[in-house]
This record gives sequence, C-alpha cells and structure tokens, in this order.
Amino acid sequence: MAINNFPWENRPDNCKDVMWRSSQNPIIGRYATAISNSIFNSAVVPFGDGYAGVFRCDDKAVRMNIFVGFSHDGINWEISDTPIKFEPGNTDMIHSDYKYDPRVTWIDDRYWITWCNGYNGPTIGIGYTFDFKTFYQCENAFLPFNRNGVLFPKKIDGRFAMLSRPSDNGHTPFGDIFISYSPDMKYWGEHRCVMKVAPFEESAWQCLKIGAGSIPILTDEGWLMFYHGVIATCNGYRYSMGAAILDRDDPSKVLWRTRDYILAPAAPYELAGDVPNVVFPCAAITEGNRVAVYYGAADTTVCMAFGYIDEIIQFIKTHSL
Repeated sequence: MAINNFPWENRPDNCKDVMWRSSQNPIIGRYATAISNSIFNSAVVPFGDGYAGVFRCDDKAVRMNIFVGFSHDGINWEISDTPIKFEPGNTDMIHSDYKYDPRVTWIDDRYWITWCNGYNGPTIGIGYTFDFKTFYQCENAFLPFNRNGVLFPKKIDGRFAMLSRPSDNGHTPFGDIFISYSPDMKYWGEHRCVMKVAPFEESAWQCLKIGAGSIPILTDEGWLMFYHGVIATCNGYRYSMGAAILDRDDPSKVLWRTRDYILAPAAPYELAGDVPNVVFPCAAITEGNRVAVYYGAADTTVCMAFGYIDEIIQFIKTHSL
C-alpha cells in the first residue's frame, strides 16, 4: 500500500552500507517536550492520515514513563507532556513503578502496546488502545525479571506470540531472546529459546546479550527481526543493531542471523549522550520494499535509518553466523 507521507531518504551517493542514517537525525531531540530530559527507545505505527507513537520520555527528575505522540510525516512530532494514563483492561492490577522502551503493533482489532514495566523489578507490561486516546492496561506477561517484550503483528497458529529477554534487576550482563505464546494476552507459556548470544570469536558485537528490537516484519523468506546486540568494552556497554530471519510458521527457529552488525554507534549523537555508544531499534515501518527503522541513540534522542528489505535480507544471508 502506497503511503504518500512515508518518511524516506534515498541512499547517499557515497554510501555502500545496507542501511543509512537520516540526514535529519536526531529527529526528536532530548528536550522536545517541556518536561523531558531525554526521549528515546520509542515506538511508531501508521495511524489515520499520519502516524501515532508511544514514546519513552525520562523527565527532569529522570522518572521513566511513556507518552503518546502524533505526526503527519513520521519525522515531525507533537508529544504529550502528560504520561499515558491507563484504565484497567483484563485485570484491576495495573501497578507500575515505571514504564519504558515501548513497542506498538496492530493485531486483529486494536493496537497492542508492550513496555518494560516496573513491578518489583522489570517485567513486560501489556496494554491496548483503539484510538490512542483511551488506553487499557492488562496483566503483566511474565514474572520479574524480563525486558524487550516484542509482539508479532499476527497470531502464530491461532495464538499471540511475544519475544522477550529474561534479565536481572540491574544492567544485566547476560541475555538471550525467547518466545512465548498466549491464547488471550493474559496467560503466557510454552517459552522457547530463539537465539543466544554469539561466540566472542565469531561476532563480538553481540557476545554479551541480545534483545528483540522492532516488531517483526513478515517477508517471503520469513520474519525479519531487527535486534540489538551488546559487547562489554573498556568504555562500557556498546549497543549495535543486527537482523535475523525467523521461520514463518515456527519463529523459534532462526534461519539466518547477521554476523556483522547492520548499524553501530558512529555518529556523534550515538557516541555521546546520557548512555554513550548506543543504537537501540524499537520500531520499523514499511512501504513496499522500503523500511524505516526508529532507534534510540545514546539513551537520549530518537533517530531513523533506512533500507531496502530485499537488500537487508540478502545481507543477512551472505553475512550470517
């Protein structure tokens, strides 16, 4: 489906990379709202004549929460100064000490939102909205500790499916990607390991921990999943972006995954910020063969990168572990 206002820039003439950064990066600055210290790791979906988003905004007390925003072109955003207020969904227990790193996707008849929810430590919060005006919070998906809950945009064998990364209560020096299934978005089970960290000798950028990024994209080859990988360096953790292809019918099976990163911290806004050396994908929108990925840079701002899906798939296959 053609989208007249799809955010896009052609590959620069001197660029040979499979994905390239927006010349307008960062598209959302850290002080884009009256209360923000930083805005990053946020989710975007087409909505109405433009786009809607759920944004991680840490305020000037560095309290983590999620906020709704709207855009006509996916680049220029108006983001609320007030955190999303949830009403009870499939539960009355909607306690939350903090919310961060949201993802959003349309499934069946509504927009589903996941985020890292503070409930005696980090776990996966779930909510939904029909109109980005009224929001409903559901039961947490898992026990603490867990992060990076990413839903598939359609049911797998009649069930909801979610990727996640079991973690600890701190900055987690480990982490593999798992998949879980639910009949009703309330009770989750059949947890299976999807992808483990790579051996240091083979792909060091993803040897410490990995986590699912944007909502997977269904292609003829399978599910295209952008993810982040982390290495512990002398200068701290370094987050980069890779991609994998998961089996269409059984996404616990990895068909190919990148040995080489697709995007790593290199631009000034990725190298310097509240947490330096971070590229953290959280959303991807598509139009035909084109994909635009939204990512958090240095835990401070929102940025974009572009690519062609067929080229990315070919890159994954030819640079696979």
